[in-house]
Amino acid sequence: MKSMPKYIFVTGGVVSSLGKGLTSASIGMLLEHRGLNVRLQKLDPYINADPGLFSPDQHGEVYLLDDGTAADPDLGHYERFTNCKLTWNSSWTTGQIYQRVLEKERCGEYQGKTVQVIPHITDEIKQCLSRNSSHADIVITEIGGTVGDIESLPHLEAIRQFSLEAGKENCLFIHLTLIPFLKAAKELKTKPAQHSVGQLRQIGIQPDILICRTEMPMTAEDRAKIGLFCNIAADAVIEERDKGASIYEVPIMLSENKLDQLIANKLHLEKVLPLDLTDWHEMLDRLRRPQRELTAAVVGEYAAHPEAYRSTYEALVHAGIKHRTKIRILRVPSKDVLTEKVKQDLLQANVIIVTGNYGESELDGKLTAVQIARENGIPFLGIGLGMECAVIEFARNVLKMEGANSTEYDQHTPYPVICLPDDRPTYNGGIYGFLHERRGYAFRCGTNTAVLRTGSRIAAVYGNQPLAAERFRHRYEVNKQQLTGGRDTPAIESTCFVFSAMSPDGMFVQAVELADHPFFVAVQFHPEFKSQPVKPHPLFAALIGAAVK
Repeated sequence: MKSMPKYIFVTGGVVSSLGKGLTSASIGMLLEHRGLNVRLQKLDPYINADPGLFSPDQHGEVYLLDDGTAADPDLGHYERFTNCKLTWNSSWTTGQIYQRVLEKERCGEYQGKTVQVIPHITDEIKQCLSRNSSHADIVITEIGGTVGDIESLPHLEAIRQFSLEAGKENCLFIHLTLIPFLKAAKELKTKPAQHSVGQLRQIGIQPDILICRTEMPMTAEDRAKIGLFCNIAADAVIEERDKGASIYEVPIMLSENKLDQLIANKLHLEKVLPLDLTDWHEMLDRLRRPQRELTAAVVGEYAAHPEAYRSTYEALVHAGIKHRTKIRILRVPSKDVLTEKVKQDLLQANVIIVTGNYGESELDGKLTAVQIARENGIPFLGIGLGMECAVIEFARNVLKMEGANSTEYDQHTPYPVICLPDDRPTYNGGIYGFLHERRGYAFRCGTNTAVLRTGSRIAAVYGNQPLAAERFRHRYEVNKQQLTGGRDTPAIESTCFVFSAMSPDGMFVQAVELADHPFFVAVQFHPEFKSQPVKPHPLFAALIGAAVK
């Protein structure tokens, strides 16, 4: 009979954006490397019921899971650092919790009782905590927000109750806090951490381990002082110093502080393997000692926001690691591409990526970026809307289909080369978010299969495999009927422009490429969500490889 999983809860204090997601992912990575089956999940205090509607300007990218779930970007850290496959069970907002409780109330499950935060909201949160524990040795739950925020209180109360019910021997509380360095006094200040832990203890949670974000090294005296005032053993006060070189150094630093062994001891994990980080050290060695440097221009509507295309930036870094190449990322807002300076910047770039889209699009800038890459032989990767832009640009400038466009941006275009398919509600067994359906949208979301064209460049990228499973999130499709000739227009595939991947039923274009270009590939899916530092996505690796040549 399988034993009960152990639970780790990660909270944060003092200030937001301390890196709880990165720390949680690093803990998961270390425990996986000790032979444990790990699950990660996040509870967010937002009232929003659908993270897929978050604005990238405010929140960063919307991260996409295999099952079509749109989630918080921290889940990207979880998948990049570990082999844990996340699902809709891995991400919960306060809005979703309240929504489930209200649906139960309307169905009569509470038999007319008064619905309250305790026990109804906290009980629902506890169910979410345990629902993700199947076949897991360890379940790591990150609690979003900062201790002291009113929005986080139900989640903190729920994990307090959960630890009583599951047994303290099966639960571990890790608190991430800030130890600021005052330059005037030339010393670290521990009082903010003491207050943060004090707030947790008032709720009824005593942290077992304290991880301290700091820009300066901590002394043994610092650890002893923090431990004394926070009621934590000094050896359970862990330093997490700022790392300027790479976020992928964080697990190594935590392992050097013996965090993995400390967790194993406190949770009585007896059957763990010795820690072997050989693959991670090899990856970091390639990262730290590049042989060359390249510039990758990423063109997108929200490129001014450093987190809006985080997975794309990280996938480029992963590809650079593979080729021992330092990637300098040039973030290019698409509205700026039409300026002469930015055009020159793109001409000097080693690779150009035109990304997916979240809202209104600066289409002209994206089309210009595609044209610059196509006409000047610059290795190019289009993602999502980037593929649609590649089709529109080629139709306009090579096939001379003046005014060609997507019906998303021009309902009266004479050449609707991108449009909504007529049978969208039922095709291909797609997964559609309920909120999008209510608003009249119907996305193809989650993992779908692409059939790769034999002999194509993209087939070679995937090792000449016939199929590729990738994550999609889009509504509009290539209108093949507009591109097969007629109206004094040559068929697109009589040129060098190739439909190189299709849906299994042959109805929808999944990828296009140019045969007479050093590397020009555009895909309807989002490969950036399946890239890891020790296993770069093959499309990004091939893109950087083409630039290295």
